[in-house]
Amino acid sequence: MTTKHKVAAVQMTSTDDVEKNLTVALQLANDAISDGAQLVVLPECFAYLGPEDGKFKIAESLPEGGPILARCQKLAVERKAELVLGGFYEKTPDPRRVRNACVHIAADGSVRAVYRKIHLFDVDLPDGTVLKESTGVEPGTELVVTDTVFGKLGLSVCYDLRFPELYRKLVDQGAIALAIPSAFTLTTGKDHWHVLLRARAIESQCYVIAAAQTGRHFGTRVSYGHALICDPWGTVLAECGEGEGYALASIDHAVLTRIRTSLPSLKHRRL
Repeated sequence: MTTKHKVAAVQMTSTDDVEKNLTVALQLANDAISDGAQLVVLPECFAYLGPEDGKFKIAESLPEGGPILARCQKLAVERKAELVLGGFYEKTPDPRRVRNACVHIAADGSVRAVYRKIHLFDVDLPDGTVLKESTGVEPGTELVVTDTVFGKLGLSVCYDLRFPELYRKLVDQGAIALAIPSAFTLTTGKDHWHVLLRARAIESQCYVIAAAQTGRHFGTRVSYGHALICDPWGTVLAECGEGEGYALASIDHAVLTRIRTSLPSLKHRRL
């Protein structure tokens, strides 16, 4: 039984052009699969990152889905690989509100798990960026750990990264890796992205697969990028540079076991 499984974290620049976004996202995922990835994580807002009203028009019901979900499922089936759709706009009964969902698609095309983003990004940043995600997004309430080709994967989305208690609970549910698909702003990303991702990996003793948006999307909205994968020691195994692409690395059970055995901090918890 192999202890290693390759995974990928996609980096792209989504805009308000859904067709172009899907073409790029699925081509990068396909390339990563050709490079050996058995599971590929797409970033938050992979299908759309534009003016707020646009997300209501493209939202789809889950698990039934629509054209966006169907295209992703088709790739999973054709390439016999798993996909994690990092930020999928899910319909709600309210036409002016969606959920920001992280969707795990199995290699047979079925929707294996859906996590709805719990922590919503309502900020007023020093550079003048004002974002109020809660205006049009309904928060989730349930934690989700899903079974993948390599073991249990904890699902989260972007701003969740700042709340370590969420990841503690994912570890308690058996997670050995954490999906953190994001659209981190340039302002916050340059100071916090690497620090927070490595901290979550170290304290959770989990692999971290962090897909990312990068570059300018519309207006003044710019994302930091640097999609990466790090191991349970906090070592960055692979990281994207400028532009679109993907980070590729292996989930290695032997490494995970060695770290959790030699430094058993998860067993030393008292609170």
